[in-house]
Amino acid sequence: MVPPADFRSYYGHPIVRPAVWKHDIAAYLFTGGLAAGSALLAAGGDATGRPALRRAGRTTALGALVASTYFLINDLGRPERFHHMLRVAKPTSPMSMGTWILSAFGAAAGVAAVAEAAPLLPDRGVTGLARKLLPPLGTAGQYGAAAVAPALATYTAVLLADTATPSWHAAYPELPFVFAGSALASGDGFGLIAAPPEQAGPARRMAVFGAAMELYGAHRVETGKGLLSEPYAQGRPGKLLRAGRALTAAGVAGAILGRRSRVVSALSGLSLLTASLATRFGIFEGGVASAEDPRYTVVPQRERLAARNAEPEDSPGR
Repeated sequence: MVPPADFRSYYGHPIVRPAVWKHDIAAYLFTGGLAAGSALLAAGGDATGRPALRRAGRTTALGALVASTYFLINDLGRPERFHHMLRVAKPTSPMSMGTWILSAFGAAAGVAAVAEAAPLLPDRGVTGLARKLLPPLGTAGQYGAAAVAPALATYTAVLLADTATPSWHAAYPELPFVFAGSALASGDGFGLIAAPPEQAGPARRMAVFGAAMELYGAHRVETGKGLLSEPYAQGRPGKLLRAGRALTAAGVAGAILGRRSRVVSALSGLSLLTASLATRFGIFEGGVASAEDPRYTVVPQRERLAARNAEPEDSPGR
């Protein structure tokens, strides 16, 4: 009788190729989420008559988008590669769709942010005409960016889960919740920093909702994937995700308890921003770690094969 084979790999080499992305992409995950959350913040502030939230959301959305574009192009290596991806639209490719989402969001968010400068323009001549036209164009751009924001916040989760990286692929149901919640929490965190407490009510409520969504999704990723949750709980990824949880909880507490204090609101907003950054880097590094260790590829595959072989012959799955 031949004994059951133990786990082993070819000289310990990875079985799947680790993602070639560097930390530029981890930063891109954060700034893209911040841009999406800020666009929703701007729309909420405008709809409820809170100009400080509107200004903070519009300017932050554009600034974060510029940073996202830089990180993406820097990772691509050559700027023209971004342009080349716009030559086709492939619905089955998250990267292709993400490029178009980023471009559409950028056009809308750019118009909305530029419109904030309308009151600074002279009211005569061509500049006077621009002063009149920019506010309605900015409003249209603002709501256009808000409409695209959910796709911008979550398409990167689909992008990661669509790879062969074991711990990213296994977390495909939860990653959109993590990224959407993180985007809301970070965007509204910046609103808590920039807006006075009397105007920050919508930002406070949306931040709490986003933080709850992020914590739920991250908990499922870290505990509900069996062996493939290990990379998120160990080493540097584990430290980052634990720090993200602690900072998120502190930010939520400050947002709720510091409703009348500008200092406490600002500190809670900073905590939420830092938590989102730590969470994105933790998810990124956890996936990379799972691809580098062949155990996370082979063991789940053997478990799935054993489960299929144990099914009855007439079961629906066979």
